[in-house]
Amino acid sequence: MSASSRQPGVSGVPSEDQGPEPSPVSVPELPAPEDPPGRLGTPGPPLGREIAWSTGAALVIAALGVPLGLLWAVLAPDVPVVQGENGPLLTSAQPEQFVAADGWFTFLGIAFGILITVAAWYVLRRYRGAIVLTAVTLGTIGAALLASWVGSRVGLSEYERLKATAAVGEHFTKPAELRAGEVHLFLGFLPGIRGDLLAGPLAAAATYTLLAGWSPWPSLRPEPLPTYPPDDPALTPPPSGAGTPLPAGPAYVEETGTEGPPEAGR
Repeated sequence: MSASSRQPGVSGVPSEDQGPEPSPVSVPELPAPEDPPGRLGTPGPPLGREIAWSTGAALVIAALGVPLGLLWAVLAPDVPVVQGENGPLLTSAQPEQFVAADGWFTFLGIAFGILITVAAWYVLRRYRGAIVLTAVTLGTIGAALLASWVGSRVGLSEYERLKATAAVGEHFTKPAELRAGEVHLFLGFLPGIRGDLLAGPLAAAATYTLLAGWSPWPSLRPEPLPTYPPDDPALTPPPSGAGTPLPAGPAYVEETGTEGPPEAGR
C-alpha cells in the first residue's frame, strides 16, 4: 500500500478510519410576529361612527359653556355705578372691573380649553384625528359664546330694575360684561369671533396638536405590541462562529498524536 493511500482525505477519497462526515446544521426560520390590529395602514373605525362621536362631543363641550359662564359671573367683579338724571353713570372714568372681567374670562377660557381637550383625548382615544380636533375646536367656540351670554345675564334683571327705579345719586352695581371679545362678520358674510372669545378655542387646538405630536403611535390611537412566539431552544440559531466539533477517531489520533480535538484558538 502506497503512502498516499494511507493519508486520509487524499485524492478526494475519504479514509476508512476517518469516520462519517458531519451533517450540516439546519436552522428553522423563526415565525414572523403577528401584525396587531390598529397599526398604521389597517382600517380604523367607520367614518360615520367617528363623525357621530365627534358631533356629540362638540355639543357636550358647547353645553359646558353654561357652568363656565356662571363661574365667570361669580369671579368677575361687578362695576359700581351711580344713578344720574339720565340713567346710571360710572363712578370712575376707567373702572378696573372691566379689565378684571376680561382677564377672568381669558384665564377661564384657557383653562377650560386645556382641560376639555385632555379629557376628549382620552375619552375619544379610538377616534383620534383631524375630525375630533375640529369637533373640540368648534365645541370650545360654542362654549365661549354661551359662557359670555350666560355670565353677562347673571344679575341683569336686578340691574334693570334699579336702573328704572333708583333715585338720583343712589349707588348700585352693574353685572360684568365682556368688552374685549365680540362676534363679527369676516368679509361681510362669514361669522367670526375675536378677542377674549378666542382664548378657549386656541388653547384647545394647541393642546390637541401637542398631544398628537407626543403620541407614540403613528395613527394616534393605542396599538397593542406585536406578539412573538415563546422561546424555543430548537428555534434558536447557533452563535456565530461556532464550528462543528471534530471526531476523535483513530485517524485523528494517527494524524495528530492526541486523543481529543485541539484547544480553541489554536
